[in-house]
Amino acid sequence: MRHIATSRRGLLAGAAVAALARPAHAQSWPTRPISMIVPWAAGGGTDATGRIVATLLERELGRPVSVVNRTGGGGLVGHTEIANARADGYTIGVITTELSLYRTTGAGPIDWKNFTPIALYNTDPQGVHVRTDGPRDLAQLMAQIREKPGAVKASGANLGGAAHLALVGLLNAVGLPASAAPWVPTDGAAPSLQQLTAGAIQLVTTTMPEARTMVDAGQVRTIAIMAEQRDPAYPNVPTVREAIKVDWSLGAWRGIAGPRGLPDAIVQRLREAMGKVVADPEFTRLMGARFFGIEYVDGPAFGTWLEATDKRFGDAARAAGLAR
Repeated sequence: MRHIATSRRGLLAGAAVAALARPAHAQSWPTRPISMIVPWAAGGGTDATGRIVATLLERELGRPVSVVNRTGGGGLVGHTEIANARADGYTIGVITTELSLYRTTGAGPIDWKNFTPIALYNTDPQGVHVRTDGPRDLAQLMAQIREKPGAVKASGANLGGAAHLALVGLLNAVGLPASAAPWVPTDGAAPSLQQLTAGAIQLVTTTMPEARTMVDAGQVRTIAIMAEQRDPAYPNVPTVREAIKVDWSLGAWRGIAGPRGLPDAIVQRLREAMGKVVADPEFTRLMGARFFGIEYVDGPAFGTWLEATDKRFGDAARAAGLAR
């Protein structure tokens, strides 16, 4: 099982002390089921990890936590619904990498400041995926794109999202414009990979775990990973630097958040619950079974992390010509 980095902020406080310090209304919350909005389609990586978190949160909170998929607008529909939800703790959601890009790219008017950060739980690098009868390696793929600009169609999720930015950054790194491999927007990795296997597109950039099922089935082949070094979970997949001698890396992230203004006592309760979820061996087992990376940062530290990530992705989007 791969752990990119793990920090357990706030998990050392004694449960008894926390209970005494918690206001009465937080002790009674939750009294009814909770909805967890997932801004992406069922079957993708965000949906898979969200359902793992929801299942384990139920145990910690003692109430059902139902996953609700709200797709559309490259994740903007679901993210907006989380941001606009009543700040009572009964609607939370999975926020994803695309939140770091909406405002910068002009896709939507929201960013991390529209949310109450609860906890980051996952980060994964992007991979470059083709059909098994496609290019043998990244060098050959780049050569095809260079020789026939526009002929190789690509996807991975929405226009201007993390997967798209990953490809555009790679193309720029080798001296090619974004138009050299036109992007076909979808509602997530799963439909993009389906289009790849159907032959409608020739290239998908998405995280390694999201492509793994089709890789294992022999329908898709991963030819490079956008990471600083090889991932031990995928030892035979070269980095971009190894494949074409170009220094380019980019990853995706997922976390739990509520709407802005969530009461402090409920935030603390959710932080405690998420800390226990990520520390649960069952979480490690389930995430490991799908090769999802675990990175845990909670509370104010997660807000600081989001602010830094927002700037980093914004800078990358501007460098790629995607900022508006």
